[in-house]
Amino acid sequence: MTEQEIRNIIEAALLAAGKALSVTELAQLFDEPVRPDAAAVHAALDGLSADYATRALQIKHTAAGFRVQVRSSYAPVISRLWPERPQRYSRALLETMALIAYRQPITRAEIEAVRGVVVNPNIVKTLLERNWIRVVGHRDLPGRPELLGTTHEFLDYFGLRGLNELPPLTELRSLGDTDGDGDSDSDADIREGAGDLQQHSALASASTELVASPPNDLS
Repeated sequence: MTEQEIRNIIEAALLAAGKALSVTELAQLFDEPVRPDAAAVHAALDGLSADYATRALQIKHTAAGFRVQVRSSYAPVISRLWPERPQRYSRALLETMALIAYRQPITRAEIEAVRGVVVNPNIVKTLLERNWIRVVGHRDLPGRPELLGTTHEFLDYFGLRGLNELPPLTELRSLGDTDGDGDSDSDADIREGAGDLQQHSALASASTELVASPPNDLS
C-alpha cells in the first residue's frame, strides 16, 4: 500500500468518525498484512496537516487523538448553519472549571475560598455529567473532602493535548476583565464542533481575575 493510499484512508476515517481517533485506532483500520506502524500513521497525519495548511480545515491533535475540524477563524461564519441559540455556560461555571483546571487537585472549599461564594452543587453536577472533571482523591482533612481534577474529555473538548497547553497566566491577564458578578450569566457562548479557540477563550477570560491572583495557600 502506498503512502498516499494510507493518507487517503486516514483522511476519510477522520472525516467520517466525527470524533478524535488515536494512532492505534487509525492503524486498526488496515488489514494485518498491510497495516502501517505508528511511524507511518504519524507520517500520514503530518502529510495531511501540510495539505490542509492553506485550507479551512485542520488536523487537530488533542488528548484523545487526532481529528479534522474547522479552523477557528472560520467558526463565526460556519456557525450560521445552526441558527438555534448555542449552548451557554454561566460565568460561575466557567470560573469553577478554570480553577479546577489551573489549581487541581482542588476541593470545593478551596474553590469557594477563591470565588468568595458557595459553589452551586448544580455546577459541579454539570461538570461531572459532561465528564469534564472527576474525583481524583481526598484531602487529608476532617471529612476527607473530595479533590477535583480534569479529564481527557475536558482536554479534548477544549482542543488541548495536555494541561501544559492551557494559556499562561500572563495571557489570561491580557484578555481583560469580564463584566458582571460571579454568578451572573456570561456572554461567552460555546458551540461544540465550531473550533476550539472560542471555547478556549471563554474558559480563559472567565478565569482571568481568579487565577491571576490566587490566595497564597493555593499557590
